[in-house]
Amino acid sequence: MMATLEIKDAKGKAAGKADLNDAVFGIEPNMHVMHRTVKAQQADWRQGTANTKTRRHVSGGGKKPWRQKGTGRARQGTIRAPQWRGGGVVFGPHSRDYHQKVNRKEIKLAMRSALSAKLADGEIILVKPFTWGEKPRTKDAVAALKALGIDNERVTLVIENEDVDTFLSFRNIPTVDILPVNDINTYEILDNKKLVIVDSCLTYIEEVLA
Repeated sequence: MMATLEIKDAKGKAAGKADLNDAVFGIEPNMHVMHRTVKAQQADWRQGTANTKTRRHVSGGGKKPWRQKGTGRARQGTIRAPQWRGGGVVFGPHSRDYHQKVNRKEIKLAMRSALSAKLADGEIILVKPFTWGEKPRTKDAVAALKALGIDNERVTLVIENEDVDTFLSFRNIPTVDILPVNDINTYEILDNKKLVIVDSCLTYIEEVLA
């Protein structure tokens, strides 16, 4: 049977029910694929722009600083050797790409696994699209979170791509991560205590992941 989840409005009251596709919300979570996908996402965020110069990249130092013998000092060939101030760096970091390849099917499986795990743990909340007055207000967004009983939780809020008013209302709340439905991904599905999804986004999620 398909799982059914209650839909709530901004005041925390029941506003209907939604049937969830078992192919997306009812599978056995694949922990290995979720782990691989999240690690790949985190790796892609690394800039990899750190770069140091070796002795061959440092300018100057073409002349031997003093003669080889007779000075009483250690022999030196160049002032750009690593032991000199301003010299080259030994075994320092260089620019690199941290990208890890993950197949498209694995990415979708990871998201289905994450959604199924969140539903099994009772951490998904479906809400009706938010309606705002003359203009979006953070005060109203805070009231909505309080009505839903998640004002003290870390929340990921999945909204419609063009829902600018909802974005503006929630963006200044530090415990809320706003995620347009087009940008849904495994890491942000999991990185919260409650996953709040506007019910109009369900169709898109199920079409893409089923």
